[in-house]
Amino acid sequence: MTVDPAGDHTGRTRLRVAGYNTRDFLDDRRAASRVVRAIAPDVLCLQEVPRHPVSGWRVRRFAEECGMSWPGGHRGGGGTTVFTGDRVSPVEARHSRLTVALFTRSRGYAVVRVRPTGRPDLAALTVSSVHLSLNAGERHVHTRTIIDDVVATAGGPHRIVLAGDLNEHRSGSASQLLESRLCLVSPDAPTYPVRRPRAVLDVILASPDIEVLPHCPLDLDEEELLRASDHRPVWVDILL
Repeated sequence: MTVDPAGDHTGRTRLRVAGYNTRDFLDDRRAASRVVRAIAPDVLCLQEVPRHPVSGWRVRRFAEECGMSWPGGHRGGGGTTVFTGDRVSPVEARHSRLTVALFTRSRGYAVVRVRPTGRPDLAALTVSSVHLSLNAGERHVHTRTIIDDVVATAGGPHRIVLAGDLNEHRSGSASQLLESRLCLVSPDAPTYPVRRPRAVLDVILASPDIEVLPHCPLDLDEEELLRASDHRPVWVDILL
């Protein structure tokens, strides 16, 4: 499916938001970019992009291969970042680190605020990419940090979509805390591991004031998915 730039009959704009854990590009990066192009997101929330000091060029090249733009500055985001397509205009972009124990993988979240291109009359949409810890206690603390920084401050006209790898099932305390403020809007379907998915780790949530359209299944190439990452992507369509 190609996102309809005309939106709906009321003049609202239809946008697609996707989330994808790309495992530090340790698999087939070009296959991952083809998966992204097949999804055709307007906003892409990424987890596990290369995060080391000289890795920015690799992330930028991946954005170009996806046909998207990248704001840069992902240092400190724990491997999270956000790409945007031509149909949205970024208003703000930032990356934040989450506290983890010594000698464990860094974690973080990225935030962008976007408006549909050519629609200055619309309030900005806040989109956040998150990647929580493997440790349950840290996940709960991370979630409180994200809620305080992103969700609580995105009130009023700044509606929010959050996409990421939560590293736990919906029954976990971090997931339940998020769902106390946001609504799960992506399919309740396993995303990990990619070959025989059995865990719903990758999700998209949205504030209750966002209209989410019925899920649009895509005929993604299974071999490309298997080559691209150890996770499967998720996506939703919304109306602004």
